[in-house]
Amino acid sequence: MRMAVGTGSGDDWWRGAVVYQVYPRSFQDTDGDGIGDLRGVTRRLPHIASLGVDAIWLSPFFRSPQADMGYDVSDYCDVDPMFGSLADFDAMMAEAHRLGLKVIIDQVISHTSDRHPWFVESRSSRTNAKADWFVWADPKPDGTAPNNWLSIFGGPAWEWDGVRRQYYMHNFLTSQPDLNFHHPEVQEALLDTVRFWLDRGVDGFRLDTVNFYFHDRHLRDNPPLVPDPDATSQDAPEVNPYGMQDHLYDKTQPENIAFMQRLRVLLDRYGGRTTVGEVGDGARSLKTVAAYTSGGDKLHMCYTFDLLGPELSARHIRRCVENFQAIVTDGWVCWAFSNHDVMRHVSRFALRAADRERLAKLAISLLASLRGSICLYQGEELGLPEAELTYEELRDPYGIRFWPAFKGRDGCRTPMVWERDEANAGFSAGFPWLPVREEQRALAVDAQEGVAGSVLEHYRATLAFRRAHAALLDGDMAFLATNQDVLAFTREKNGERLLFVFNLTGEPQTVQLAADMDVAEVLPMPEFAPELADSAIKLAAFDVFCGRLG
Repeated sequence: MRMAVGTGSGDDWWRGAVVYQVYPRSFQDTDGDGIGDLRGVTRRLPHIASLGVDAIWLSPFFRSPQADMGYDVSDYCDVDPMFGSLADFDAMMAEAHRLGLKVIIDQVISHTSDRHPWFVESRSSRTNAKADWFVWADPKPDGTAPNNWLSIFGGPAWEWDGVRRQYYMHNFLTSQPDLNFHHPEVQEALLDTVRFWLDRGVDGFRLDTVNFYFHDRHLRDNPPLVPDPDATSQDAPEVNPYGMQDHLYDKTQPENIAFMQRLRVLLDRYGGRTTVGEVGDGARSLKTVAAYTSGGDKLHMCYTFDLLGPELSARHIRRCVENFQAIVTDGWVCWAFSNHDVMRHVSRFALRAADRERLAKLAISLLASLRGSICLYQGEELGLPEAELTYEELRDPYGIRFWPAFKGRDGCRTPMVWERDEANAGFSAGFPWLPVREEQRALAVDAQEGVAGSVLEHYRATLAFRRAHAALLDGDMAFLATNQDVLAFTREKNGERLLFVFNLTGEPQTVQLAADMDVAEVLPMPEFAPELADSAIKLAAFDVFCGRLG
């Protein structure tokens, strides 16, 4: 069995690290209830370690009513019985550490469940000890909501409460009330929950909706959004009116900086811990990342939605990376093509099903070559496509709300496929919470394990290639001028200068090297075989070239 091999060292292990996201509900079920659990994560850790990644990120496993699949937390310091117990978590973490894997957990602190004891007390009256722990506001004289803020999950971001005769704010479901970060006691209570997991030995936190923590004290209306044709990401699908507002006041408030500095002080006391923030801020995302990661006193790194959209083109990738380099001068980014909130990238990028395998290999080769840390989502190492589900099979409240124009996130959350010929592809002996489709079953781990040319083995070889070249972890990156269909750049560190050329199209391409560019050695990227002759690189469709420059 291969052990994970860390890229960084000491407290900076996260810089250039490869993080594997585990969605516990869909990873491995061990008790037959059709829902994955922590013991299942422990059972499958050797698979994760064999990929050569550095850390795992666990999506929420806290006690929760599961209205939003665990992102509605009712107890930050306990494991939901659906997933096991604290003892199961400790055993999972011990095994991960034995295998050389760091453990990052989701920290969902912008909001709680409406069943959290804090909110139960807060909504009981206007005078209780936690009355101001959440965002409460009086109605307008005509009884309508305090302002025009919208929920990402549809409708107003305000819900009426008959006991207090006030509205409370919710950026997501009505059962996910937003905490009032302007209250000092709220900040202290949340930092205590972070300390609880630090004391248990976790290595870091993925901070859900990190720019949503604070709201405008004056509850000013958001203005309409003026479309930006150069924007590389958006706040919501086009079917959702949330994207029609410029979210100046309901998130990304300046007070957030001081809280993140407090959080960083806490983590630094423990040493070797990290944070990765999720930033959804439309056209301003990279500016927000710059503000949140600069100076070495706030977050260690962030990711945005820039590469989580449908476009895979040389122009788009270059624009995203160059914008980041220009705006985030001393911060750090974590790149990803897929996660639990977006359609799987082989389905987003491939116009034809026949191109999926090739694009899966191209995508990881590109991701592994970028400057920054990278995050992989469970199943992408198998080339899993998005699962097509019927309305009756949906569990995601987002998809149910906007069906049929938007199908939600269930299609990327279907169970991991382990054994092709086993019931439910080895995920569960019971009826799975989401179905296992046959086209995914055919791509199971045991169908690809040890098979030359499989997507799984390509991932392993590519991540080994990344580890073998220090320039790919945190070396400098510079783009080269080419036509718009080909992406070319160099990575350089400690005297080693590597050239990468990616053909992101379905047609052959030829790139003529500059006269002063000498390829001293061609470095075969797994599965790709471009031609180099007379300073011209000939690439097949979806092809990759890598060479060491003299």
